[in-house]
Amino acid sequence: MSTWANLGLQDSASPLMEQLIFFHDHALLILVMITVLVGYLMFMLFFNKYVNRFLLHGQLIEMIWTILPAIILLFIAFPSLRLLYLLDEINEPSVTLKSIGHQWYWSYEYSDFNNIEFDSYMIPTNELTTDGFRLLDVDNRIVLPMNSQIRILVTAADVIHSWTIPALGVKVDGTPGRLNQTNFFINRPGLFYGQCSEICGANHSFMPIVIESVPVNYFIKWISNNLNS
Repeated sequence: MSTWANLGLQDSASPLMEQLIFFHDHALLILVMITVLVGYLMFMLFFNKYVNRFLLHGQLIEMIWTILPAIILLFIAFPSLRLLYLLDEINEPSVTLKSIGHQWYWSYEYSDFNNIEFDSYMIPTNELTTDGFRLLDVDNRIVLPMNSQIRILVTAADVIHSWTIPALGVKVDGTPGRLNQTNFFINRPGLFYGQCSEICGANHSFMPIVIESVPVNYFIKWISNNLNS
């Protein structure tokens, strides 16, 4: 999760987020190169004391500054399209999780395991433990296995919500009457925090999401305990 004075992106916990970070750095490098070039040209023009009295047009330079930006845009467009298709692809999921947005909490269903379902509310500040995070911790965490392909189905019961986990590179809108899906692959254990990132009302930022990534054997044990209880 983001910490104090963290100016960069969160550490990735999935291959898709790694690719998103690579694309961010790639696009930023191109932007820095363009900014430096344009800044240098403007600086030189401001302090240039030479005047060409016979200059009417410059077809060559006009061709260069038309074609060059088009080529630069291709260097951004091709990786971007590749990433869009990667984000949209579903690869034989091991676990399917259904997430339903309500005002102001999330409901979850593990439809693969005899419909285990529960609500997840934010823990109020006055009930937080010393190791809890204000406005981010919930009473019921999502437990998912690491190193497994996870599919998530997202919808909403009232207004538009958005299920977002930055460390996994996941952002899915939950729209009433519509079922959206995406997939992710958690490649390390840990706690991953997110929030509803849609303006769905006065308390839209107080709909936290917490994923607890555990090894597969711990996940099976958690599932069997919930089935027996």
